[in-house]
Amino acid sequence: MDVDDHKSEINLNSQFSFIVLTYNEEMHLPRLLESIIGFNAPIFILDSGSTDNTIAIGESFGAAFLYHPFKNHPTQWDYALKNFNIQTPWVICLDADQVVTGELTDHLNNFRDEDYQQVNGIYFNRKNFFKGKHIKYGGYSPIYLLKMIRYGVGYSDLNENMDHRFIVPGKTIIWKDGYILEENLKENKISFWIEKHNRYSDQVALEEVERMLQIRTQTVKPKFWGSPDERTARLKQLWWQLPRYVRPMIYFLYRMIFQLGILDGRTGVIFHFLQGFWFRLVVDIKMDEIIQQQKGIEKTNYEKKNGAVRFILLFIILFAVFYYFNILFFGITTAGSHHYYSAFLAGHFNYINGLRLLLLNSSAQILNWLGFAAITNDYDLLVAGHGIIRLDYSCLGLGVISFFAAFVLAYPGKWKPKIIFLICGILGIEVLNIARFIVLSILLDKHGVVKFNHHTVFNIIIYLVIAITLYFWVKHDNATNKSDAAN
Repeated sequence: MDVDDHKSEINLNSQFSFIVLTYNEEMHLPRLLESIIGFNAPIFILDSGSTDNTIAIGESFGAAFLYHPFKNHPTQWDYALKNFNIQTPWVICLDADQVVTGELTDHLNNFRDEDYQQVNGIYFNRKNFFKGKHIKYGGYSPIYLLKMIRYGVGYSDLNENMDHRFIVPGKTIIWKDGYILEENLKENKISFWIEKHNRYSDQVALEEVERMLQIRTQTVKPKFWGSPDERTARLKQLWWQLPRYVRPMIYFLYRMIFQLGILDGRTGVIFHFLQGFWFRLVVDIKMDEIIQQQKGIEKTNYEKKNGAVRFILLFIILFAVFYYFNILFFGITTAGSHHYYSAFLAGHFNYINGLRLLLLNSSAQILNWLGFAAITNDYDLLVAGHGIIRLDYSCLGLGVISFFAAFVLAYPGKWKPKIIFLICGILGIEVLNIARFIVLSILLDKHGVVKFNHHTVFNIIIYLVIAITLYFWVKHDNATNKSDAAN
């Protein structure tokens, strides 16, 4: 018995219908339709011109089709909601690469409209995959999407150009525990993902420029403690205030460190880099290209004279040079660690050992001023009754300094204020480092054990301080350049 025969013998679901958007989705559509066919609900597919077997696959499952040329996701959803013959009180709006899981299936099987008379929208919890890898960190779990809306009440937000959402007045609820909607980011070659997001970046860049010109506004009211969409709207407001080219780096570091994206492993880190840094950087570059074509928009000296690509490449090169030079120098000045050991450099130009001694002696001196009994040798800090701290290479902060120095030197601007800012920043980093050693010395027990990973805590704090400092420095520099240009 085929699908159509099966549907003819059973009354269609009277509680909800499914709407799906497609374009060349023969790889993913069968998986989605298999996951929802058991509900015996009406299935409507809006296609934007597929040239593969998408339509034939949908028709084999009894889906009704309409065609509409693709402009963006909001207009596509708006057309679907207004032109399909929906007869159910609720609609569930899905992308073709999404799958309804067993837990969500159980919940929908028990769904009755009379139990939700005061509700107009339901958020599903989405589980993301990238090239077969479940993305658990970096802000991607949980993610709540408004996917089930009361028909005739909910509508597509046309004020969004790319980051689509539905709007429903009145009450919404969230299905959190176990009711997962899986979204598999395409299993195609990575070129497919990049090409798709390159197209998406055109839409996002245009949208952000239109917001700059106050042509486009937000429909959702921003709230830190509101619905998932209201919280997202608030975060977007903050994002739009950040300086271009700096914000992709800040966002990527935030996802990797504070939202623990590093724990997603190699594939996860690739995803966070592509989606959190590369995509956002491409958007910023395309925004500048759009701005250049707009008359009456004043550009800063930085935007006129320097390209984002030059800044990023110079930053990466400088960071690599500083970072690996320190490692190389440490190797050739450490006796017994390398067959290229240089006694001359170790004895006369060993800045790494000099930095270690400075940190040790400064920490010991401050501890003695505070009333503790502290002594040092070439590598260790001993506080009476509290154990020993050994300052390895990883404790010196040279990686952080390499990052900071590369950013400041690569950033276009006048050299004198950059050098002053660089020196002050490096001094600030090492002052924080000394503070770390002092606090650790006090917290150590007599066995020299502290009950937390101080490297992780310090890195989180220091990168947060650096991100905030760089943000205000760039913002001040842009303001200064605008003032100079005006004069």
